[in-house]
Amino acid sequence: MAEHDLTARLAPHLDRHLVFPLLEFLQERGLYPEEEVLAAKLRLLGGTNMVDYAMAIHRSLHGTGEAPGDMAARRAEVVDRLVALQTGPVLPLYAFLRDPQLVQLLRPDKQYNVNMLQERFQIGPDQIEALYDDAKFQFECGSYSDAAAYLYHYRVLSTNSERSVRALWGMLASGILNRNWDAALEELNRLKEIIDSKNFSSPLNQLQNRIWLMHWSLFIFFNHENGRNGIIDLFFQDRYLNAIQTNAHHLLRYLAIAVVVNKRRRNMLKDLIKVIQQEQRSYKDPVTEFLECLYVNYDFDGAQQKLMECEQVILNDPFLGKRIEIGNSVTVPLRDEFFENARLFIFETYCRIHRCIDISSQNTNRSVG
Repeated sequence: MAEHDLTARLAPHLDRHLVFPLLEFLQERGLYPEEEVLAAKLRLLGGTNMVDYAMAIHRSLHGTGEAPGDMAARRAEVVDRLVALQTGPVLPLYAFLRDPQLVQLLRPDKQYNVNMLQERFQIGPDQIEALYDDAKFQFECGSYSDAAAYLYHYRVLSTNSERSVRALWGMLASGILNRNWDAALEELNRLKEIIDSKNFSSPLNQLQNRIWLMHWSLFIFFNHENGRNGIIDLFFQDRYLNAIQTNAHHLLRYLAIAVVVNKRRRNMLKDLIKVIQQEQRSYKDPVTEFLECLYVNYDFDGAQQKLMECEQVILNDPFLGKRIEIGNSVTVPLRDEFFENARLFIFETYCRIHRCIDISSQNTNRSVG
């Protein structure tokens, strides 16, 4: 069942917190033994502040009532830091940000804000930078809403451009994990603008940022109401398509699915087939092979066989296999749309090929006559 699972390819390009939803899906689907998924979760949690969650998984994995001493010590450290946040040096800044009348004093000019806060409220640059550290700590605790709020205020106030970009990545991750798809899409577009316009230290660094952005975008595009257009618009841009062909071939699955289910973007099918042909030695799965059988080889039997295999690919993919309960039944909308359109593709292609054959035969008969 896990033959075409892409989790191992996706995870290196995601923040560790974004990997948890993928593991939850795999656990629910039973694609791997329960203990393997729990062990993977525990490894991920080792780099976060979600100690209670880690302790619960440890108990479940090892069937014990108590967690190791190092986990208990780590929990005490996290609790102490949380208490310190309530009384730390950033407290005056928090008080300022909670007052709507004071917030109105802020201007688009960041340097003005820094000077005004220093002169009128004795809030200095160090406290502003500490806001970023607190936001990161809250994020690692799994408090994504608080982290998003802190990071938003940090970006309003900070003059540190590098940290502001990292804060934007944090806001994007928080929006995804909070399932706030509209906000996440806004952050995604802001990051794309920065990535495409920023002078990176090397082209490789810029390429990696584009690959990260595309991987993170999957959460949005397969949940947002306009996501199917969004993924096509982003992935088909030359610089992003080049990134896919350079070091992220597996993303072709999601681009192919988006094109197949989006009836309004059928015009992109020819370009998609061209890319699938170019990358067939680097990546293929039943979805890309279905399109290749149908539009390159005109192998209708092969296309039907690959279409049958596509069902498990979709059902076992965390971005594609989302289930919705309707009454007493459970359906996977994207699978249903994919099959409806794929069968239509087969029918249309079959009719077109045989119409061409008939026309050719008629022309041949006229020539002979």
